[in-house]
Amino acid sequence: MFDSRHIRTFHEVVRTRSYSAAAQALGYTQPAISQQMKALEREVGTPLFTRVGRRLRLTEAGETLARHTQNILGSMSVAREQMAAIARLRTGLVRVCAFPSANATLVPEAMALLAVEHPGIRVELLEDEPPDSLRRVVQGESDVTLAFTYPGLREEVPGELVEIPLLEDQLTVLLPVGHPMARRRAVQLADLAQERWIAGCLRCRTNFVHECAQLGFTPDIVFTTDDNLAVQALVAQGLGVAMMPGLTLPFLRRDKVRGRPLAPASRRQVSAYVLREHLRIPATARLLEALATVAGRRADSTGGVSHKRFLGSAKEL
Repeated sequence: MFDSRHIRTFHEVVRTRSYSAAAQALGYTQPAISQQMKALEREVGTPLFTRVGRRLRLTEAGETLARHTQNILGSMSVAREQMAAIARLRTGLVRVCAFPSANATLVPEAMALLAVEHPGIRVELLEDEPPDSLRRVVQGESDVTLAFTYPGLREEVPGELVEIPLLEDQLTVLLPVGHPMARRRAVQLADLAQERWIAGCLRCRTNFVHECAQLGFTPDIVFTTDDNLAVQALVAQGLGVAMMPGLTLPFLRRDKVRGRPLAPASRRQVSAYVLREHLRIPATARLLEALATVAGRRADSTGGVSHKRFLGSAKEL
């Protein structure tokens, strides 16, 4: 491994063919130049120069190193500029893993906000459900993960992660447009105890069954699917009703399906999870701020609860 100062000095000596001229160009003393070149020769393990009269001549090893020096210095310059650009937020890549309804709502809105304020930041999207999505952050496959939890069913979160609460997502019931309860402003889960049900992902299904059990009934689940659009299509055909998160409401087939909030309200917690050291990476911090902003807007428009100041809400688990 070469010392970058020695490479830069070597390049100047090669260019000027003189220790004294290189010293003048670099602002060093001639003995300092001589010491650096001796140190570089110790690093490479062979002489780099011979003297012919008062002039320096490169050895074979010196010629070989000289051919690579410009590329080495150029790569170092590019690396410095790229690191400075990241620090100044001109660029940066953030890998985001989120569950489907967040990837269809919160993440695109946050990316649109970033595109205006920090156009150099690039976002790579992944899709996965918790707890697998949480493991992706720990294993270095993503920088930020969006995940959700339900009250009373909170799963173990890796201790090295920091949770940044974004919003509490209101749960709703999807009903076919002709259903008698579709005309209500809100519905009670107990009033739907005799319905046929369409259940979603494993975590959502577990919470749904848990809430029904608390009300004293076991739901008749006739279909299960992780596909939100498939759930809507099944409801639209009158094949059952479904309990769905509020984040799915913007994609309702409004001509055939109605979404009604549960009364009393039931919500899931949506949070971002990162490794603590990633909070110091500018591009990641800006993305988290954008997510907090759009989560606040969405909560305000849907009656959910937001956590707008994400840094103040971050907590180590």
